[in-house]
Amino acid sequence: STESFLVSFMNNQKQQKPTLTGQRFKTRKRDEKERFDPTQFQESIVQGLNQTGTDLEAVAKFLDASGAKLDYRRYAETLFDILVAGGMLAPGGTLSDDMTRTEFCLFTAQEDLETMQAYAQVFNKLIRRYKYLEKGFEEEIKKLLLFLKGFTESERNKLAMLTGILLANGNISASILNSLFNENLVKEGVSAAFAVKLFKSWINEKDINSVAGSLRKVGMDNRLMELFPANKRSCEHFSKYFTDAGLKELSDFARNQQSIGARKELQKELQEQMARGDPQKEIIAFTREEMKKASLSEQAMIGIIWTSVMSSVEWNKKEELVTEQAIKHLKQYSPLLKAFTSQGLSELSLLLKIQEYCYDNIHFMKAFQKIVVLLYKADVLSEEAILKWYTEAHVAKGKSVFLEQMKKFVEWLKNAEEESESEEEEAD
Repeated sequence: STESFLVSFMNNQKQQKPTLTGQRFKTRKRDEKERFDPTQFQESIVQGLNQTGTDLEAVAKFLDASGAKLDYRRYAETLFDILVAGGMLAPGGTLSDDMTRTEFCLFTAQEDLETMQAYAQVFNKLIRRYKYLEKGFEEEIKKLLLFLKGFTESERNKLAMLTGILLANGNISASILNSLFNENLVKEGVSAAFAVKLFKSWINEKDINSVAGSLRKVGMDNRLMELFPANKRSCEHFSKYFTDAGLKELSDFARNQQSIGARKELQKELQEQMARGDPQKEIIAFTREEMKKASLSEQAMIGIIWTSVMSSVEWNKKEELVTEQAIKHLKQYSPLLKAFTSQGLSELSLLLKIQEYCYDNIHFMKAFQKIVVLLYKADVLSEEAILKWYTEAHVAKGKSVFLEQMKKFVEWLKNAEEESESEEEEAD
């Protein structure tokens, strides 16, 4: 009957219960005992490294195999500390005393690029095999950089070379360089000296373009000056320091970044002046001053001015209205454009800027010819520049459309030129 079934079912439950809780209790106890205790882990790794010695291929194999037995996920920091320094590191970078260490680690290796490349391979293989170590490894490198003052010069050099190689191979992100901007490291010149070794090995592995690309990706490209204390944070000092250290490419890159930064600032400032409606005489005077300060050419300057002029307006979304709006706006700012097109090259630079702008902003496709004619009438663009642009100096962007638009006007220019020439001959 149902009743007797229920009774026997309850009895069964009662009997099973104690054994269940007993097991649960056991595992719980084991969990407690296995609180974070890296001693055993360190023993195993150190022992393995001492046995494999300096044969780094054997080290890589040993680490690969140990990952199956040991809890790498939990003890990632301990693992990397041992591989770099031979044992666990206390805050500040000193080795913890009370544990067995190994002499077979990065810090005791030979200080040369080849050895560091071999070590980079060990880390590379380890992280490829145990993907989850990626994040921990990056954290480790950041931490090691903060501990630089606790290491010897030779240890720093090796770490710098290794880091450069790892950055070149994409094993870690360039955001780790943030650690080098630490005030204490910067003040004592540790950051700059470390950076020299690091960038040398990075460029040696790849090239300056790879460095530039990685730095840009994480917004570090404009921060290299921060490797120096505030009173030495100048382009000149940076340039001299890295050029003297044999890294002219890096100092050129930083100089270029500085000037890009300066141009962006200048463009923003010009836009604000236009938005406020400052008199053009003042804008011109300000721009001349800034151009001198940043040692910019007139060609570079006219590009910045064009962009500022075109960015200081909300453009109409309708194609037929935008042309009218552009003509009115450019007419107003033609004195400013004229002030910075005193050379033929600057006029050509401006023409190319206009061509690119009309191509990139689809509403302006049909406005190109009208803009050029307006600037010709306003004496900003000469017929020589327009003819040179038409025959050879144009770029590919929208070429066929714009050359077609300009055809009649160019013919008119050529005729006018021929007429004035024959008039001159008659006068002679």
